[in-house]
Amino acid sequence: MTPPRSNSRAISRSSTEGACPSKPTIASRPIRRRNSRSDILRHYNPRVRIDCSAPTRIDLAGGTIDIWPLYLFHQPAVTLNAAISLRAHCAIEARDDGRVVLVSEDTGERVDVESPAALGVTTLPLVARLVRFFDARGLTLTTRSDSPVGAGIAGSSAMNIALISALASFTGRSLSPDEVLEIAKNVEAQVIDVPTGVQDYRPALYGGISAVELDVTGIRRVPIAVPAAALASRIVLAYTRASRNSGINNWDMMKRHIDGESRVVEAFDNIASIARRMRAALEAERWEEVGRELAAEWDNRKRLAPGVTTPAIDTLLDRARGAGAVAGKVCGAGGGGCLFCLVPPEQHADVSQALADAGARVLPFQIEDQGVHLRTSR
Repeated sequence: MTPPRSNSRAISRSSTEGACPSKPTIASRPIRRRNSRSDILRHYNPRVRIDCSAPTRIDLAGGTIDIWPLYLFHQPAVTLNAAISLRAHCAIEARDDGRVVLVSEDTGERVDVESPAALGVTTLPLVARLVRFFDARGLTLTTRSDSPVGAGIAGSSAMNIALISALASFTGRSLSPDEVLEIAKNVEAQVIDVPTGVQDYRPALYGGISAVELDVTGIRRVPIAVPAAALASRIVLAYTRASRNSGINNWDMMKRHIDGESRVVEAFDNIASIARRMRAALEAERWEEVGRELAAEWDNRKRLAPGVTTPAIDTLLDRARGAGAVAGKVCGAGGGGCLFCLVPPEQHADVSQALADAGARVLPFQIEDQGVHLRTSR
């Protein structure tokens, strides 16, 4: 796996993370308040346009354990994921009137205010909070996603990384990867009002197929050396046409663990072991073993909380298995969104058709080697 390319002067990225990420110094460069039109014109070129995108992901195994402090209870903990070509996009166009205009092409929502301070946090809350954090003004910021809303493939986390990258570039802030990850985690927690995991930001930032190692010393993202085409040809991704709220499901799972529910603690322990075994199987391209571990992951995940699966999800997975799928599970916390199935390459078309016939929307994708990508034009 080749390391991701550096795409922006605003973010200095590396292909792996340090064992103990440095504590970010977010205010290393003072933010100057820009209130007058002349200030805006001096700081921003009205012709500047920034386009930025970041990939979503399929979580292969070990999800939810990436929420602090759950991973500390199941050592050694690892989460496996793969960045995919369904990306989250944002575009910034500078304007000379100082106003802040936010537009979502996905929801049709629009906000137009005189300054970042005037932004509320109920409409387009993630975008609004990040614009306020960067004190960005004199811009029209437009977002859109390749993935359906509530798909469970970390679309909000990918948008988070894309927005931070674009706003850092627009405001002249230089951020390290650790700073980007810290801002993303903390702002998303403010938006969803519950603790967030840490795995979803890594594929958005770096791309590729990854193991996210979590222990008492910190968090490390390690590339998994498996050919991207070999994995992509064995996965069918489908949207169940029912969105979900991952924050709610994950919070329920976390509370049950912290409260000491033995069934839940045991299931998490099993999921941690499964992720370690699947990592070894992926690295050796032992696909039958990968399939067995995926099936075991799903069996244990359904024990974490009510609502992880639904009758509709069960029906879709049954149809997929009937068409030749080896195993499958929902993406993210469950309850809706997307599911994916591991299939022999020769059965890919049959499983895709079976899921479509059962009412799902099959989402074509490729494994994405490139993480966040930023382009500036005039």
